[in-house]
Formats: sequence, structure tokens, C-alpha cells
Amino acid sequence: MADITALVTGRSFFEGPRWHDGALYVSDMHGDAVLRITEDGEVSTVVRLEQPSGLGWLPDGSLLISSMTPRKVMRFDGSDLAVHADLSSLAPYEINDMCIDRHGHAFIGQFGFDYAGRGTPTPAALLRVDPDGSVCEVADNLEFANGMVITADHATLLVAESFGKRITGFDLADDGSLSRRRVWAELSDYTDGICIDTDGAVWVASPVFDRFVRVVAGGDVTATVETPGRHGIACELGGADGRTLFMLTANTLGERVESQSDMSAAVETTRL
Repeated sequence: MADITALVTGRSFFEGPRWHDGALYVSDMHGDAVLRITEDGEVSTVVRLEQPSGLGWLPDGSLLISSMTPRKVMRFDGSDLAVHADLSSLAPYEINDMCIDRHGHAFIGQFGFDYAGRGTPTPAALLRVDPDGSVCEVADNLEFANGMVITADHATLLVAESFGKRITGFDLADDGSLSRRRVWAELSDYTDGICIDTDGAVWVASPVFDRFVRVVAGGDVTATVETPGRHGIACELGGADGRTLFMLTANTLGERVESQSDMSAAVETTRL
């Protein structure tokens, strides 16, 4: 059993963790705020907006935030919050996590069906927002695209498909186009947020099995961190030496009213 420390507790529902400029940034999805968290657990509010999820930065340093129900990507330059892109014409239901490449192309997943209303799961397109705010579909028929990462050589986009129980890989070009779609790893777990380590292995949050697993290309699981009774929602590697695994956990599975009532979301850490 890994040695786990609670860094922050008592929030509604955490998503989209990113290590940036010496701190962890997370979306408090149902607290309607993006937070900055230091390694010693000091929390400050970066910006408030409706139902934030995925986070990332443009080359000019502006923060992009996927706003789920409004189906917009918002841009925050440190003082002003503005609409960067409206995805509602291509996303009939909530948008989800987001990943941004070095050229400022933002890749955004979407639910594809009425998740809150217990609709029938339906595959949906992966969307891309270009630096000028234009929106297009770049891959079709993903089964609830969720966490995403780009490999260290900037050449591959990896997408966790929650209901597909797999990680799908794409070759990523400098213009943001995707090609050579393939299954990078088949998994036994339903996937949520993911992060990538210096060896190119992917840590996967498992909300159903209450754990975080390290997976290599092909699907072999090489390490597991169990969080019994607490759902694994998303994860990120960071800290001063890059060896701290920040694990976002909660007793709920993202329902807004329940999450706001339960206030059980936490950032927990373990050393790798």
C-alpha cells in the first residue's frame, strides 16, 4: 500500500490537474473556480467561472479553461476572462477535459449524450480549437473522450476513452492534425484523467475501482496506488523534482448537487 497524504480536502469536485510554474492548478468543477495549490497545500483562487474542467496554457501564457455545460473554452489572461471558442455547434452535450499542444491547438473531449439524464452512451467527435478560436472535429467515434496527454517529443496525442476502457493514440502534427489512430492500451478499468511520466508510461485514474494505475504501451500495468472508498478522478505528476503523484479523489462521481452537498473532493499525494 502506497503512503498517501491528503494535501487539500473539503471541496466539491476536482478535475483537470496541471502542474505549471511551480504549483498545481485544478478545476473545482462544482465550486465554479480554478484553484492554484502549492506543494504545502496553500490554496488560492485563480478565476471563477461556470463548471470548469480541462486546463492548459497558450504559448503567450494565457490560461484556457473548458467550461462544460456552456460548452465554451474560456481564456484568462491574468485579469480578464473572455470566450476563446464556442463549441456548442459541434457539442450537443457537455464538453470535457482538454489538452493543449506547444503551438496552441487545444483538443477537447465531449460527453456525446445526456449523461446526467442517464441517456444512452453515444460515441462523439474529438474537437480541436485553434489559436484563432476556430473549432473543428479531428477524430470521430470516441467513447467518452476524457483525460489527454501529449508525449514529451510532441509527436503523439493520447486520449483516454472512459467507456471504451482504453487509451487511443494519434500521431500529432505541428498543424494540429491527427493521423494513424490506434489503440495504445486496452484496460480493465474505466478511465478518467491521465498523466504521463518521464519514461512515457501513463498514470490512469480509475473512478470505478478506486485506484490509480501506471500503464505502458500495449496495456501492461506496472504499478497501482489503491484509494479504497475514494474514487480516482484525475492525476498529475509534479512537485519540485517531478516525482509527486497528485491524485484527485472524491466520494461522488461528479454529480453536481451531490458533490456540492458532500464536499468530499480532495487532492492526495504519494511519492514515486
